[in-house]
Amino acid sequence: MPTFAYKGYDGAGRVQSGLIEAADPKEARQRLAARGILPESLQAAGAPVGGRAAFPAEIRTMFYRELAALLGSGVALVPALDAILQAPELDRARRTLAAVRDAVREGRSLSAALAAGASQVTAFEQAAMEVGERTGGMDSALARLAAFLEEQEKLREKLATAMLYPAIVVSLAVVIGGLVLTFLLPMVRNLFAESHLDLPWLTRAMLAGGRAVGLGLLALAAGGAAGGVWLRRRLRTDGELRIRLDRRLFALPLVGGGWRNLASLRFVRVLGLLLERGVGLIESVPLAGRASGSAWLADCARRETEAMGQGKPLVEVIRGIQPLHPSLAAWVQAGEAGGDLAGLLDHAAQRFQQNWDRLASRGMTMLEIGLTLAVGLFVTLIALAVLLPVLQMNKVLAP
Repeated sequence: MPTFAYKGYDGAGRVQSGLIEAADPKEARQRLAARGILPESLQAAGAPVGGRAAFPAEIRTMFYRELAALLGSGVALVPALDAILQAPELDRARRTLAAVRDAVREGRSLSAALAAGASQVTAFEQAAMEVGERTGGMDSALARLAAFLEEQEKLREKLATAMLYPAIVVSLAVVIGGLVLTFLLPMVRNLFAESHLDLPWLTRAMLAGGRAVGLGLLALAAGGAAGGVWLRRRLRTDGELRIRLDRRLFALPLVGGGWRNLASLRFVRVLGLLLERGVGLIESVPLAGRASGSAWLADCARRETEAMGQGKPLVEVIRGIQPLHPSLAAWVQAGEAGGDLAGLLDHAAQRFQQNWDRLASRGMTMLEIGLTLAVGLFVTLIALAVLLPVLQMNKVLAP
């Protein structure tokens, strides 16, 4: 029976909202009327609300953690979802979770239901849940997924905190600089024009540059918004374009190294979990490739898996997947030689996690330094543009 989200008023005129299960909207309205509620709006539980994110990362982490605990204690999937729907901390995602529960009731897998009901669910999360569904260890897969998302959230919060001060400084510098360029320097220009004096070259350059930069930023913002919408639509339908853009991302300095570590980390985590659960390599490698979140890596993993079916060893397959970190082949070779491939993959995942944390922290530090230097240069130019006319005027007026 599907679930509907409603908003309406009770007999006293108070606003009421929530979820109700019914066969169709007509029955839902009848049930609400029986409760004394006049519905103003009635939608299927999975319908988006104003384009807002219905399933953010922190909510997904709590959901995976609680669902893993319930499944681990022997509760079936649908009753576990029913119980989670009552959790107050997941209230922001109640509509999304209700739609997921309805889809699971109809026979869809949890990974497919979440991917269809919440666009925020990543390919890595979907692949990790597919691992649990294929191996019968959904509670373990969800617990690992929650732990991974928690690590990423901690790093994200750390980086956001580190960038808070530079962001405030940059914002203040841009606001003050904009006010100076918009009001103060034009006043100085008019004063010099009335006195038949020439402005210093730096002041003239800042006045002309300020106008050009302002128009350029407006054009860039408009073009970027239109281009972003167009590119997003193309990426949904054009797999070759996704692969080409992903290859270019790997080639970027600093960013490419971080993306390689993150993609390798996701690949290794899922591959290790699959092998630990006894899934064959022919199935594990392409699924791990999809879990990486990299279109290029997923394509390489698919092609290399076809070669594996013809007798190509795993270590050569890993070497053939170009986006993966070069050191991964050595970890795989050592694991195969020692008979503990899953254990070595876990150690490799820890190493990639450390590299990813270090690269992200280093990148944010460099960005902070760069922003500080840029703000310092900008403020210096603004100050000189204001002070030079004052000094020149003093020389003219001095007896």
